[in-house]
Amino acid sequence: MAEVIQSPTALGDLAARQLANATKTVPQLSTISPRWLTQLLGWVPVEAGIYRLNRVINPSEVLTDCSSRDDERVLPQTFVDYDANPREYFLSAVNTVLDVHTRISDLYSSPYNQISEQLRLTIETVKERQEGELINNAEYGLLASVAPDQRIKTRTGAPTPDDLDELLTKVWKEPGFFLAHPKTIAAFGRECTRRGVPPPTTGLFGSQFLTWRGVPLIPSDKVKIQDGKSSILLIRSGEKKQGVVGLYQPNLPGEQSPGLSVRFMGINNKAIASYLVSLYCSLAVLTDDALAVLDGVEVGKYHEYK
Repeated sequence: MAEVIQSPTALGDLAARQLANATKTVPQLSTISPRWLTQLLGWVPVEAGIYRLNRVINPSEVLTDCSSRDDERVLPQTFVDYDANPREYFLSAVNTVLDVHTRISDLYSSPYNQISEQLRLTIETVKERQEGELINNAEYGLLASVAPDQRIKTRTGAPTPDDLDELLTKVWKEPGFFLAHPKTIAAFGRECTRRGVPPPTTGLFGSQFLTWRGVPLIPSDKVKIQDGKSSILLIRSGEKKQGVVGLYQPNLPGEQSPGLSVRFMGINNKAIASYLVSLYCSLAVLTDDALAVLDGVEVGKYHEYK
């Protein structure tokens, strides 16, 4: 009897996939965050990389009087004095050099351009570093710029409504937003719920944020958590409000966005193309009462921002 040879009944998935085009994504970078701080700050262009902060000294000595001109008393004479040695802020740089082998960009740039994607991801990383420096830089960062009498410590460890109310007494002239690590905001929300006063939310940038007394709590993972403790900042922003302002250099060669430029540096003898990515920025607190901080907030263990 002749042997019957069984043949496949249909084309299998594995073989069929060899003729199919896979839909590809651009590279996903997990360290990208919304960076709401940079969107909420008022930004000021700086000429020649220098920002001089002029302040009035002895404001209480500017005299006024409520008497009429018919009064026999002599009206006070006064003037407004300025600081003769104002602080000057210099822009700080975040730099990196991106290297791309020309063979890679020539052969493997479909459907996505390799140079464009490499630059996009590098720029995102530079902007993440910028937000970290705006908060933590030892010279101009928010945490280093808080005046001594604008610092308070939490009373109970966990962040409470009473703590945030005290912060609001420090920045009571048009407070803009609180800034804290997401875990700190979660700890505050739990404490409010435990007390029976769950905080309402508000919409900004298409997202929902917890609020306290109408002031939004803005999360940033660049606010450090060390030994289970962190800080909550309260900020008034904008030059017109005598608040906190970000500083940047305008009109850079190869400018991609305010303060950020990309410049082609050439191709070396190993066929590697190099691009210089530079971002110039700083931050200034125009008046002391534009910024306050609550220190020692207990939120639990978490990895420190590097």
